[in-house]
This record gives sequence, C-alpha cells and structure tokens, in this order.
Amino acid sequence: MDVRAEGHRGSDHGAMGPFAVTVPAVFTVAECDRVLTVAAQRGHADAGLVGGAVQHAIRRADIFWLDDDGETAWVMERIVGTVADINRRHFHFELTDFGERLQIARYSATRGGHYDWHSDMGNGPLARRRKLTIVVQLSAADSYEGGALELNPAGRPVAASRERGDATVFASFLLHRVQPVSAGIRASLTLWVHGPAFR
Repeated sequence: MDVRAEGHRGSDHGAMGPFAVTVPAVFTVAECDRVLTVAAQRGHADAGLVGGAVQHAIRRADIFWLDDDGETAWVMERIVGTVADINRRHFHFELTDFGERLQIARYSATRGGHYDWHSDMGNGPLARRRKLTIVVQLSAADSYEGGALELNPAGRPVAASRERGDATVFASFLLHRVQPVSAGIRASLTLWVHGPAFR
C-alpha cells in the first residue's frame, strides 16, 4: 500500500535506525478519535508484561482490545496495508500473520503510567513469533506530559513521533519503553506481526 494513495500526508518514512521507522499519518485525527471512542466503550484490564504477569514496577497501564471485524475492521485493514508497505520498503522480514488482537494502551498520570525498558519477544507461543511491532500515537501531543515512547536502536534512546496518527514500526526484539506520564493521558494502539524465527 502506498500511504499517499490513501489520502494521508505522505509516503516518506523516517528511519530511526536500522530496525525502526516512523510512518506519518497512518490515521487521521478524526480516526484517532474514533478508535478512542470505541475503546472507551470496552472493558479494560490491568496491563501485563509479555508473559502476562502484572508487575506495576515495570508497567502500569490500562489496556483495551479491539476486534479485527465489525466496526473496527477498518483499523486492521489500515494496519495491514501499512505494514505490508513498510516491510517491503525497509525491513524485508518474512512475515506470515497477525496472531494477536489490536491493543489500546492508556498510560495516565493518576496511575503513574509507564512501561520500563523491554522487548516484545518472549517465550510464549505467540510472543516468540513476533517480528514487527507497530505503535500508533492516538493522543494529542499537548494532552499529556512525559510518556515518551523511546527506542534504543543503536545504544542511545531515540524518541518516537508524538504526532497523532503517526506509527512507529520496529523489530520486536528492539528495546523500548514508555517514560512515566506526569500529566494527562497518553493512548496508543499496538499490534504485532508474526513470522518464523529470526535467523
């Protein structure tokens, strides 16, 4: 998919290093609002780690799950197209499927929202097959303080875009974190793409 063909602001992707790329305007502002409205109508859970354990010292957030059909089918369609395009242009990974549901994470200052340094790969049957992680910024940049998504692609932290609708796509083995939110709420959408083990 050429992002430009979908009416977004451009198809130029900003490389953050060999294993991370910014894709601008995957969702419009109105579409970000639409996703957040649907998520607010769903029940939420206390966020766990890759293996499912809840450890607030490492991660504190509320999570919501979206289905890839019905009223949110368009979200998955957009993500699938974006991933196909950016993998063809940048990563060239062998990808086979999306084995997990869309996750909305809400990091609030009142709960001390954060997620310490981690990678998205693990020992579980799905986590071990994660190849790419895509994180879409849903909150307005001026609606919260702190809460930066940072990646460490080359030995030093690099902050991801805070523009609403921008996606950060990166290899799932890459270390990343969400800094503590000191005011307001940061919301993002995350999805993982699966495939055979890295060789």
